[in-house]
Amino acid sequence: MADRVTVIGWDGSPLTAAARAALGAATLVAGAAHHLELPEVPAGAERIRLGSAALAARRIAGHRGTAVVLADGDPGFFGVVRSLRAPEFGLEVEVVPAVSSVAAAFARAGMPWDDAHVVVAHPRTLRRAVNVCRAHTKVAVLTSPGAGPAELGLLMEGVHRTFVICEELGTAREQVSVVTSDRAADHTWRDPNVVIVIGGQAATTASGGWIAGRDPAAGPRGWTLPADAYGGDLGEGEQEPLRVSQLARLGPRLGDLVWDIGCGSGAFATEAARAGAAVIAVDSDPRACAHTESTARRHGVQLQIVHGTAPQALEDLPEPDVVRVGGGGAAVVLAVADRRPQRIVTHAATRDAAERIGRELTEHGYQVECALLQSVELDTRAWTETERSVAFLLSGVLPPRTA
Repeated sequence: MADRVTVIGWDGSPLTAAARAALGAATLVAGAAHHLELPEVPAGAERIRLGSAALAARRIAGHRGTAVVLADGDPGFFGVVRSLRAPEFGLEVEVVPAVSSVAAAFARAGMPWDDAHVVVAHPRTLRRAVNVCRAHTKVAVLTSPGAGPAELGLLMEGVHRTFVICEELGTAREQVSVVTSDRAADHTWRDPNVVIVIGGQAATTASGGWIAGRDPAAGPRGWTLPADAYGGDLGEGEQEPLRVSQLARLGPRLGDLVWDIGCGSGAFATEAARAGAAVIAVDSDPRACAHTESTARRHGVQLQIVHGTAPQALEDLPEPDVVRVGGGGAAVVLAVADRRPQRIVTHAATRDAAERIGRELTEHGYQVECALLQSVELDTRAWTETERSVAFLLSGVLPPRTA
């Protein structure tokens, strides 16, 4: 095992005395090609091109001597330190940090970033990174080959954002470009790069917040809000007890894309967005679309609103993680099931309709649950009944895939 492992972050500025001393004593140096060309790397040291962090860690663990790993930015922030410290390698490391590429990108843009989300986009996580960009007003994306600015822009179709693209930060080839999201695919971008995605209605205060990223205390308390928060008279499918149950079964979260089909007043769509998810709200009634847009603006959340009739309106939408079907009946539920979201919720007014939907979901491979929900609102001044609602709540869950 290596006698000593030092991880040095590099942001393009001259190396510190501690970094130079560690490099001078190194018998093995791992890094990218531009790191290995630094004049401070000893001529006699073994050099490892850093591609797979796990492979490099395995080589370092078997090395007898002093090892140094060079990495861009802060190696402890979505960096190589996590891989080196994995239990299977048993490496203890010392870290000489540098300015992270995210901090450098926001500095180049002249923007604060304590209120930003930071995501990593690989080909396997690109869709979730895009969903965060859809849902939030300020996101930094650490990109990778195959999941860069062009791919982000293509998947942001239907949502307008501004991209601040920072290429090769800290090098002589550093460049900062500002483009709209729909133009990002028109250019070839150099790696490595960081993309700052901004736009939509920001919900920030002049004095800043108390927690990095989205403030969970922003807006009123409660997973669901009373009808008054959405303009008063809601349809039966939007009553608060039903919304609570739908949210509980879907569990929308950061990185998810939610479809809300038959969005009505926008109550459910808004509450899913308040949970951090990206939401596409669909309705055939232009008045419902306008009401939903107004509701989202009032509550400071980002929604994409599609005016159209399901299931036809769903054909060109990006793939959802979870779906609420608020209207359209069995035909829409089946069209949704064909897209294979992880979870679907809907409701029915009669047992016959519930049984039909349940059978169809089961035939599509979903595990189905159904509950009869009855709620009665009381006027507490006289304890008299003011409103009663009854609905069959159906939920379908795709079982986990087996290898």
